[in-house]
Amino acid sequence: MDFTYDVIVIGAGHAGCEAAAAAANLGSKTCLITMDMNKIGQMSCNPAIGGIAKGQIVREIDALGGYTGLVTDRTAIQFRILNRSKGPAMWSPRAQCDRGKFIWAWREVLENIPNLHIWQDTVQEILVENGEVCGVVTAWNVTFRAKCVILTAGTFLNGLMHVGKTMLPGGRMAEPAAYKLTESIAKHGFTYGRMKTGTPVRIDGRSVHYEEMEIQEGEQDFHKFSFMDTPQRKLKQLPCWTCFTTEEAHDVLRSGLADSPLFNGQIQSIGPRYCPSIETKIVTFPDKPQHQLFLEPEGENTQELYLNGFSSSLPMDIQIRALKKIPAFRDMVIYRPGYAIEYDYFDPTQLKHTLETKNIKNLFFAGQVNGTTGYEEAAGQGIIAGINAHINCHGGEPFTLGRDEAYIGVLIDDLVTKGVDEPYRMFTSRAEYRILLRMDDADMRLTEKSYNLGLAKADRYELLRKKREAVNSIIDFARNFSIKANLINPVLESLGTTPLRHGCKLVDLINRPQVTIENISEHIDAFKRELEKVTERREEIIEAAEILIKYEGYIGRERIIADKLARLESIKIKGKFDYASIQSLSTEARQKLQKIDPETIAQASRIPGVSPSDINVLLVLSGR
Repeated sequence: MDFTYDVIVIGAGHAGCEAAAAAANLGSKTCLITMDMNKIGQMSCNPAIGGIAKGQIVREIDALGGYTGLVTDRTAIQFRILNRSKGPAMWSPRAQCDRGKFIWAWREVLENIPNLHIWQDTVQEILVENGEVCGVVTAWNVTFRAKCVILTAGTFLNGLMHVGKTMLPGGRMAEPAAYKLTESIAKHGFTYGRMKTGTPVRIDGRSVHYEEMEIQEGEQDFHKFSFMDTPQRKLKQLPCWTCFTTEEAHDVLRSGLADSPLFNGQIQSIGPRYCPSIETKIVTFPDKPQHQLFLEPEGENTQELYLNGFSSSLPMDIQIRALKKIPAFRDMVIYRPGYAIEYDYFDPTQLKHTLETKNIKNLFFAGQVNGTTGYEEAAGQGIIAGINAHINCHGGEPFTLGRDEAYIGVLIDDLVTKGVDEPYRMFTSRAEYRILLRMDDADMRLTEKSYNLGLAKADRYELLRKKREAVNSIIDFARNFSIKANLINPVLESLGTTPLRHGCKLVDLINRPQVTIENISEHIDAFKRELEKVTERREEIIEAAEILIKYEGYIGRERIIADKLARLESIKIKGKFDYASIQSLSTEARQKLQKIDPETIAQASRIPGVSPSDINVLLVLSGR
């Protein structure tokens, strides 16, 4: 067997799957190395994809030609759009998935991609010659040679799990940790640290008193993750449930704090502030009498349920006793307790925006090894790393996304520019151009870029072309069609909006909050006929057109701001200055700029500790 490849991907989690698929689909001979072929795309925590800002990332991955959205649509058992009460910039898709079927759907995808091989083994060493990666060595003492290597090892690097005072090595429950690899990389000058994350108890659904909980049904409309013309949801759709903790449960939790790894010094690493354990919640918010919990199904045909909101590493008996103080769980039976896990990560400021490391040529990092958390953040990094690994093998310009082009661009720029001091999670608030980065237009933003690369294929590009044509046709009609006041006023009054004093263009009516394309078209025959031309993906196209009409002013203003700031992105400064010798910069700015060596003035401006006056100094020195 020939063990020589263009690209090797270490780890088959969400980052590894997207990285391997992208590299292989672009034409690189690729090998995906995983400890367990039966855990490809495993959802270590909640079997859910998407959520606030995360859902936008998945739609961007899909628009680029990735698979996370397609696999999610195939295996979803509940789908919802979050933040519907807010504007479309905040809408975010989320799906609960069948954990087991998700794994096999991913495996089916990967096993049928030309140029992609899968090897079951554990990588223990990377091989480097003359400052350039050239391969890996595995636990079975197999040497793989490669032009590029992508590390996507998730929580497996020296992973250590905690339940109370009990500590077990592992990368996930019942799965071994990866040893030696961190040290193999660190000896080349990489800085690394430890982070922690956690997961809650898994409950046997037969023991739950559902009558004590509030049911939360999914949605059945046209929305899905993929822009491709595929079926929405094939599996049986299931509800989730909500309830609250109690004061009695909190008392039990407090009694176990002395044995909590988070509070007795056993865990020293940093956990996610925005997704705290239940013990952290009761310590941080001592006066809060209850915390909301979400009980979510793990699969279409399993009794296993995930208790969202009750992440914990407390002793197992404390977890069980506390939960039994909640009426819905008074007779609870569990499959396994919650646990915390510590793992190694590498400082992401050691990366370029392509996710190639600065220290070693053709070595890429993606996913939780960069200090992120979440399947979506990992997958978004994976597809960018896979694209750029292929480019490094076969030539071409580096592929990166700007902060005004994608949440993936925001994510990667934040990582390589600011670094992390806690597990990084994407929020809409991190994106300064979120009106431009909506879930509905990810294909408009990214598919053509990917098609030009060769990753998005002709069928995807043709769907985009037809959608763009149909959306523009609706908008053009609305801008040019005139409405007479006396004919439309009865309709406006019935919709609860002010009658017209004189005629106007249809677009002006659609701009009103009470008016939608659908409800106004029922009363305008010419417009109704225009919409009847849209025979495929009708709801998606009408929604896209309506958003562009209603938010045209906001979108235009944000685009102007983004274009102005793009001027700073065009001023290249990497390698031009010896920052340590520029005394007119603040001490902190000199240190941070020396460490990160930003590509552009704009990137420098986003580095914590670099002030506007420091940027002015750099502009002057750049002759601007």
